[in-house]
Amino acid sequence: MLNNQAQKTGFIANFFHKLISGEISTFKLILLLLPVALFVAAAIAVGGIIAAGGLLVVFIGIPIVLGIVAYPKFGIAVLMVVAFFLNYVSEFVPPDTPTGIILDAITYLLIFGFLLKFKYDKDWTYFQNPISYLVLAWLAYNFLEVINPVSPSILAWVYTVRTVGFIMLMYFIFVYQIRSVETIRFLIKLWLVLAFLSALSGFQQENFGLFSFEKTWYYSDPLRLSFLYINGHLRKVAIFPDPVTFSYNMVVAAILCLCIIFRKIKTYKKIILACMIPFFFLVMLYSGTRGAYVLPPAALALLAVMNFNKKILMFVIGAGFALGILIFMPTSNQFIKRFQTAFRPSDDASFNVRAENQKRIKPYILSHPIGGGLGSVGIWGRRFAPNSFLAKFPPDSGYVRVAVEMGYIGLLLFCTLMFVILKTGINNYYLIKNPELKIYCLAMVLIIFVFNIGNYPQQALVQYPSNILFYLACALLSVTLRLDKQEREAEINNKGAKLTA
Repeated sequence: MLNNQAQKTGFIANFFHKLISGEISTFKLILLLLPVALFVAAAIAVGGIIAAGGLLVVFIGIPIVLGIVAYPKFGIAVLMVVAFFLNYVSEFVPPDTPTGIILDAITYLLIFGFLLKFKYDKDWTYFQNPISYLVLAWLAYNFLEVINPVSPSILAWVYTVRTVGFIMLMYFIFVYQIRSVETIRFLIKLWLVLAFLSALSGFQQENFGLFSFEKTWYYSDPLRLSFLYINGHLRKVAIFPDPVTFSYNMVVAAILCLCIIFRKIKTYKKIILACMIPFFFLVMLYSGTRGAYVLPPAALALLAVMNFNKKILMFVIGAGFALGILIFMPTSNQFIKRFQTAFRPSDDASFNVRAENQKRIKPYILSHPIGGGLGSVGIWGRRFAPNSFLAKFPPDSGYVRVAVEMGYIGLLLFCTLMFVILKTGINNYYLIKNPELKIYCLAMVLIIFVFNIGNYPQQALVQYPSNILFYLACALLSVTLRLDKQEREAEINNKGAKLTA
């Protein structure tokens, strides 16, 4: 019986090998696929759209589901792709379509695949690091907020914890499932490809105009349009839900390109990366997000401190000189003018409004140590408790939102988490010996750093794909050090084996 099973498995593997390599003739393929085509045509003719949907589920949906559960590299890639494009795709469907369920489903499948694998490979050492402990503490605090006595609605907590708290579980998935340098390379390449496609979308919107469905999305909501239309110019969002997410992801992609340039890679790859950096910064300007403009110099400053050498120092000085010219040069260009105001906050009316709002909410924060409850501000607050005080408050800043919803205790815990993440990343950078892994760790530290700075003027970590990418970056801080240690241990074992041979 076992022999028969082995023969069947070998036959199937051999068949697919011949199919992929093109060894099967066209005539044989027609004979094989004709019955399938006839069956599909007959099913759709009889069952209509329902049958078509069912066939799509069978032939596409089920293999994808199995792939996400069984192959974590594929599952993480699917999560990234969907996180980037889901909002863009949602512009094609009716406004009330719950497209977010797709990301929830992928998240649950990844968790399910992790639990299955962990059942047979229980290695807790993957999670024995300061970041994991603080992430668990932050998750526990998020779930404790469900019993916050002043929370206006339990439903607001349910909807908010999905993207603010539950998504943090992806950190553990990434730490456990990313087990090779090749996987890191693949994910970073995918990251840059997705960011480049996003940048192309923003460039198209600014220079060639909006597609019809994009125009419908922009003008379907008067409140959205009033927010995006400033000084006679329409702020661009590319494939993202808002200009903040668009601009921050462009800065992050540029930083990633900059760090990879310092790797020992082929010259043509360095040229491609060097060309992508200014392109990312250019389309970032189309978003009109002032908060994003201060992120590149902040990243360059930390880069100069962490990787102090003559080459990088000269690069940072040159970039700083060019930045100074941009800030102080007289210009009539609307993008450069808006860029300059980011470095003169006292002249920025929106910054002054945010400062006034923060001053107004300060007494509430001080009198509510655990806050007003998750989801008490923003879209869920307006939906589930429209008459509450917090529902009418615009948090703007991610830190202010944490302080309002989770109190000063929550803010202290959140800041401690961010401090520990950065401290651990910086320590790991100096501990790692492998030059490639060292560069990846450096890139993730810079990305986490700019996300944290960007979280002050705006909410940087609540929208897809920023939240996914942030926790991927956090996970890679631990993964790069672990892989480096494994590499060094393998070298020591090999040397020991040669000496004893």
